[in-house]
Amino acid sequence: MAAAPAQPVFYYDLGSPRCYLAAETIMAALPVVPEWEPVEAPVVAPAERLADRAAIEAAVAELELQPLRWPAQVPPDSRFAMLAATYAKRVGRAVAFSLAAFRQAFAGGRNLGARDTVLIAAAACEMHPAALLKGVALRSVQTALQRANARALSVGVRSLPAIQVGERVLAGETLVQDAANALGALR
Repeated sequence: MAAAPAQPVFYYDLGSPRCYLAAETIMAALPVVPEWEPVEAPVVAPAERLADRAAIEAAVAELELQPLRWPAQVPPDSRFAMLAATYAKRVGRAVAFSLAAFRQAFAGGRNLGARDTVLIAAAACEMHPAALLKGVALRSVQTALQRANARALSVGVRSLPAIQVGERVLAGETLVQDAANALGALR
């Protein structure tokens, strides 16, 4: 088991609407800024995805976020977007890029599997398209995403979104509040 991080770690996949919900609330809810760690989620069965739509839409309304506009493909083929998020993390733009990409997908209804959608998200956080395209193609970025996936599994992440606080990995409907409570207890 890997050593517990000094700050919380937010594990997410850009193709997940549940990760989008957590991403929209995490910065305001936690007393410390978490590390944002993009990782690839296993594919969820189509029936489960459809059953979640009403609950996710209700949560979006409760949080008073922009109404959901579902992309045509959920989950998308988000490999390119996840590599872009990994590159964004490397250049200090993980949060800005990831929020822009989530909003393109779930507030804009755009397909994260489309290269242009990812480039729009990058432009929204002042990442140059040429730099992003070169960064995504780097073997070191691809390796970094693979290592993040392995690291997440090694600390006990079994579903996304997840937040690691110390040695605990929190997941589920109340993970952001549970992480806030855990961080409050550590102070």
